[in-house]
Amino acid sequence: MMIFWCLIMNYSGFKIFWEGLTGNKGWKKAWREPNPKKEYDVIIIGGGGHGLSTAYYLSNRFNVNNVAVLEKGWLGSGNIGRNTTIIRSNYLLPENQPFYELSLKLWENLENDTNYNSMVSQRGVLNLFHSDGQRDAFVRRGNAMILSGADANLLNENELKKMCPYLDYQNARFPIKGALLQKRGGTVRHDAVAWGYARGADVKGVDIIQNCEVEGFIIKNGKCVGVETNKGIIKAKKIASCVAGSSSKLMSKAGIRLPIESHVLQAFVSEGLKPVLDNVITFGAGHFYVSQSDKGGLVFGGDIDGYNSYAQRGNLPVVEDVCEGGMAIMPMIGRARLLRMWGGIMDMSMDGSPFIDKTHINGLYFNGGWCYGGFKATPASGYCYAHLLAKDEPHPVARDFKLDRFIKGKIIDEKGQGAQPNLH
Repeated sequence: MMIFWCLIMNYSGFKIFWEGLTGNKGWKKAWREPNPKKEYDVIIIGGGGHGLSTAYYLSNRFNVNNVAVLEKGWLGSGNIGRNTTIIRSNYLLPENQPFYELSLKLWENLENDTNYNSMVSQRGVLNLFHSDGQRDAFVRRGNAMILSGADANLLNENELKKMCPYLDYQNARFPIKGALLQKRGGTVRHDAVAWGYARGADVKGVDIIQNCEVEGFIIKNGKCVGVETNKGIIKAKKIASCVAGSSSKLMSKAGIRLPIESHVLQAFVSEGLKPVLDNVITFGAGHFYVSQSDKGGLVFGGDIDGYNSYAQRGNLPVVEDVCEGGMAIMPMIGRARLLRMWGGIMDMSMDGSPFIDKTHINGLYFNGGWCYGGFKATPASGYCYAHLLAKDEPHPVARDFKLDRFIKGKIIDEKGQGAQPNLH
């Protein structure tokens, strides 16, 4: 009887069948819409992917349930619903690779963990290379991935042609010589990630409060004891910022200046096409990445807009630049029509790597600086942030993501671009 009850209460094929027989009267809201309490153990500011995953892991892995997630808009209105859905762990540096490998492992079991169809598709990620020098760099990266427990395969031109015969291998400027393949990489349905984490946290008693904007911090004797919101004052033992591209604006309310700039990153979807791309492909001689959604649209993106902005829209020169990158490797897409485009606000750090750390204000914590890596990092970011909040010590794979690393000279510059955020 208990097994039967679990089957009809959880999401499953049997649940769909049962609801079909009973007139679909048993479906419930995925999460509650509670009013905020006066005080919590932990307040998480930001109801995006990282904030919701933090709440989920706090409540499900660390048994911290007196938690509120404060979201100034609605769930999924920020970067979690404004990205190109790619997941991977093909990083080079030892400070980054184990973290993103943990994230990929969490992605692999996400649907079982949350009992939610996040449409995890491990279709493989191909990084194209166009010269001998770039091949050697990818060999180094692939070896670093393998050493940290990830998978990596170097494909020569003939092997790649069998997988992707439609690429322009004879391009005069950017001849394609092969690719670095991570078979376990792929894509995930972005907004379903937010909904799955929200539902899983809500079941454990986490209050998810939408349309609740934080307007200030309450700091007494060097300790943050609460926040001022448009729904009143809410107190907590710990306050955790997790607002991506709005991090600088929010943390300035506590008098903290972050080593972060905000830039808009555009993403695009074409009209629906017949299946053509089996995997994720990235251009090695420019910045272009593309996959194909279940609806048939090509989902692609490229560089951020170079100027600072808090707008969720970009400019036309970047549209042209991104499309040029796509045409350079697969001219066949030239006749496809652009269906829609959008922008997300990137929190670009000075070295291109993130922060998961305490601030100098007791009780105030910070998570941000994710640059392009925010979506793929969602599970590990939430897990490691929850670890920090629950135990007041960093998770081993996130111990280098410190706010003071620039003072100490411990830079994590994955791309080797120096202290220029818009180049990372």
